[in-house]
Amino acid sequence: MEKVKLGSQGAVVSRLGLGCMGMSEFYGERNDPESAATILRALDLGINFLDTADAYGIGDNEELIGKTIRGRRDEVFLATKFANVRKKEDPGRWAISGRPDYVRSACDASLKRLGVDHIDLYYQHRVDPATPIEETVGAMAELVKKGKVKYLGLSEASPATIRRAHRVHPITALQTEYSLWERHAEADILPTVRKLGIGFVPYSPLGRGFLTGAIIRKSDLSENDSRSQRYPRFAGENFDKNQALVARVRAIAQRKGVKPGQLALAWVLAKGPDLVPIPGTKRRIYLEENAAAAEIALTSHEVAELEAAVPPGEVAGERYAAANMKAIDR
Repeated sequence: MEKVKLGSQGAVVSRLGLGCMGMSEFYGERNDPESAATILRALDLGINFLDTADAYGIGDNEELIGKTIRGRRDEVFLATKFANVRKKEDPGRWAISGRPDYVRSACDASLKRLGVDHIDLYYQHRVDPATPIEETVGAMAELVKKGKVKYLGLSEASPATIRRAHRVHPITALQTEYSLWERHAEADILPTVRKLGIGFVPYSPLGRGFLTGAIIRKSDLSENDSRSQRYPRFAGENFDKNQALVARVRAIAQRKGVKPGQLALAWVLAKGPDLVPIPGTKRRIYLEENAAAAEIALTSHEVAELEAAVPPGEVAGERYAAANMKAIDR
């Protein structure tokens, strides 16, 4: 797997990363042994960029990764996040905190769960509107000075917030949802991070699995898969409308001799070497499919054809439920 620069602060990562959230929560039954095998297979394939957060499984995901990479830590570029505050006794309650004291305690807790002495990339998962970004990033910068963190990142931050944060301490990466069916970042966010030399990490580059074409009926989602509750594009008539878009992607993929998900990933990769997508999976078979997408080259005509097949105006439903959209810094 090719290695690329992430931002302009010295970070180098694999061209594709691995999103680990679904291994511990939200996307159906957990299978920790298969998830661990998937992480190890990613390392074997040269995918060294692992993405987690303290909120995923309320610490369980970090513990899973920590146990799995023990003995191979030097092969991993490890990213985790803080700011989404959850407790096991009340998992449905979410809060956001960017307070300096919380930044410090959250980092120490993540280091302990991961079983490592430093975090390669530490993100603020969501911007806390009650705490000035300068205070949050100032506390994050202290972690860099202490050697607990190497690089800093933000997630779902607005251009104005990114600029303010970057003035306090260089930001290495911004993580934001971006895919064929979610292209809001193209207007202002991508131009901002490119101007500042900040890498861009698209999460959910496969539309939370929808763009793979594997979710054809609502019954394809298990009872404990929360996508139809958490994401309006999976719910009600939106589901059926969005299937028409996936059918177009599937037709183009068949003509090219690849899978729809591989084509969707290749499209993200074609948008620039400064984009490092982190498709998530908990199964080795899908990891290998995703990794193969890095070898697919698209012409400018094919990129345009895909964008015409999935025009933003035809995507049905918001990317998050209304309550969760309130947490997005805009």
